[in-house]
Amino acid sequence: MSVVVFGSINTDLALKVPHLPTPGETVLSEGYDAVAGGKGCNQAVAAAKLGADVRMIGAVGDDAWAAIPMAAMKAANVDTLDVRVVGAPTGLASVMVAADGENAIVVASGANRQVSAEQLVDLGTDDVLVCQMEVPFGETAAALRKARAAGARTLLNLAPFGEMPEEARNAVDFWLVNKVEGEALAEQLGDAPTQQGDPVSLTLRLARRLRAAVIMTLGGEGVVAVAADGAAWRLAAPKVGVVDTTGAGDAFVGGFAVALAEGVSMPEALELAVAAGASACTGFGAQAGPKDRDALREILEGIAVRSLAS
Repeated sequence: MSVVVFGSINTDLALKVPHLPTPGETVLSEGYDAVAGGKGCNQAVAAAKLGADVRMIGAVGDDAWAAIPMAAMKAANVDTLDVRVVGAPTGLASVMVAADGENAIVVASGANRQVSAEQLVDLGTDDVLVCQMEVPFGETAAALRKARAAGARTLLNLAPFGEMPEEARNAVDFWLVNKVEGEALAEQLGDAPTQQGDPVSLTLRLARRLRAAVIMTLGGEGVVAVAADGAAWRLAAPKVGVVDTTGAGDAFVGGFAVALAEGVSMPEALELAVAAGASACTGFGAQAGPKDRDALREILEGIAVRSLAS
């Protein structure tokens, strides 16, 4: 069983700032770090560190920036044979991280614009395909359809939000969204909210409309999840010392994908995902998630899953 990640690969220029700048404001930073990033690369590394057999599908440029994420994936034992070198610069992101851990990010997509579903080969029924929205939407849609045809399970992290055609939506087994993305998805589906601001109601409605599992992350308020059969759960966010929230969502996705590949129950998968996401907040940079499975034990002990009436 393996996790196959189809998505973006970047180098992040991470800058520590006292606060995020307002429009027109210049904020000084003490310095910056060039670190591996890109949602796809982050999710692949997180999954590999948690023990999964991981394959990365993506693209980088023939430049110095490519070496940083490629080295990070190699160190985590991610299979990068299907990462193409193309005639465009490696994706680059500017990540400002404030003293309270909040961040603001601007991404130059570069080589990520040339990722193609044609790179996705040799999928099987034991595989879990993980997609995000930092490569061309049409290619992500094609990858999801290709995986469904091969019998693989599919997980779509709808970030940043983009519209998926109905055929591609029908090929998604697990949707991972935050509240803003969930509301945008509901609007795309023509669903007018009946209980404004209620994430449980929103997640339930999305799962019914999509006939698939929907997991909604709520930052410090935890997670709401609804399975395709209507079973629903809520988890509180564990208390950790927050250094940088960059990459927390990607670590969550990586943890959830690992659990899917292992065939555990939905509540167990959510526990691992929440622990991985929380762990990512305790270090600086997009890949400051758990170093391995053992690193999550203390966080896992403090996580409780509560069943909800659906």
